[in-house]
Amino acid sequence: MRLVVVGSGIVGSACAYAASVLGADVILIDSDRTGRATSAGAGIISPWASAVDDPEWNTLACSAARAYPALVGALAEDGETALGYRQVGALVLTDSAERQREISLRLIARQARWPEMGEVSLLDPGQARGLFPPLRPDAWAVHISGAARVDGRLISAALRRAAGRNGATVLPGDAALRCAHGAVEGVTVADQFLAADAVVAATGAWTDAFVEPAGLTLGVTAQRGQIVHIGLGMTDTSRWPAILPSGTGHYMVAFDDSRVVAGATRETGSGFDYRITPGGLAEVLDEALAVAPGLASGTYLETRIGFRPMGPDIRPLLGTVPGIDGLTVATGLGASGLTMGPYAGELAARVALGTSLPLDLSPFSPVRHGIRTGSRQ
Repeated sequence: MRLVVVGSGIVGSACAYAASVLGADVILIDSDRTGRATSAGAGIISPWASAVDDPEWNTLACSAARAYPALVGALAEDGETALGYRQVGALVLTDSAERQREISLRLIARQARWPEMGEVSLLDPGQARGLFPPLRPDAWAVHISGAARVDGRLISAALRRAAGRNGATVLPGDAALRCAHGAVEGVTVADQFLAADAVVAATGAWTDAFVEPAGLTLGVTAQRGQIVHIGLGMTDTSRWPAILPSGTGHYMVAFDDSRVVAGATRETGSGFDYRITPGGLAEVLDEALAVAPGLASGTYLETRIGFRPMGPDIRPLLGTVPGIDGLTVATGLGASGLTMGPYAGELAARVALGTSLPLDLSPFSPVRHGIRTGSRQ
């Protein structure tokens, strides 16, 4: 079976890898668009701390976190170890011991179903600063030992290389979907037609434009996120936990190269406006320094911009499209792309190839809102 996967971010790369493991003839189209969310995301894997009140979203996100160690192990067996992945834990910060206890009880209630979150511990401000020294001196924290982080650029590249060793072909360029008689025929890339038995649209914030030839409008829009990278000289930040200030939507995560990533703006309605703005930069730095004033003496390295693919609601768009045989959609992961992406990519591969699924995807149907235009096949 020939499968064409369009989009080589975290979802598409994982889909191509999973499909190649399952024995498909895979072509992965790498458009490398400016502002691809995978290249900018922070990569914090700690869905148990999320305040999202949607059982289906939580099941998918936590299942994705559960699947990460096995994927990391499989890639390591294939020689791919440079992923930026490490289980470093996370600190959910609060401004009081009372709020700290409330958060810990909520997390402990989830622990029975999701034991991979690890131990949940209450830390006083001194203990919290011992793990992440730049923190302000009055930050109470709940520590989640099982949280991890990953570098989106590194793991996506590793997945593509591993897929290639399994026989997948990676082609650069922009793909145009081709459909006829209620089914996909394949895609066209640089005037070359590539026939396919199935196509996976892992096209991120650009999905609506890609599926338009099938007569579809799925309601996927771009949300700009600006994220700042700060260097800390020769400081060993390799095992610093991720920082999740309660109620702000902002975060910090440290990597091995004495770098702390602080983010991020959530600019709904931005479109594909690829700019660093004074307001965005101020927002991210103000939030970061309010929580971790010790970062003020660091070195500003860069600001990355990513366009998060936002669906009509919090749930991803994941599954087949009724009436268009052979088309699978995998997008709409929003701000959780690097958490859910590898698992969503594997699920998309299984859907496209018709193999068994570990969970019911009907709550994530791409057309669950009935968003569809007249067919243009």
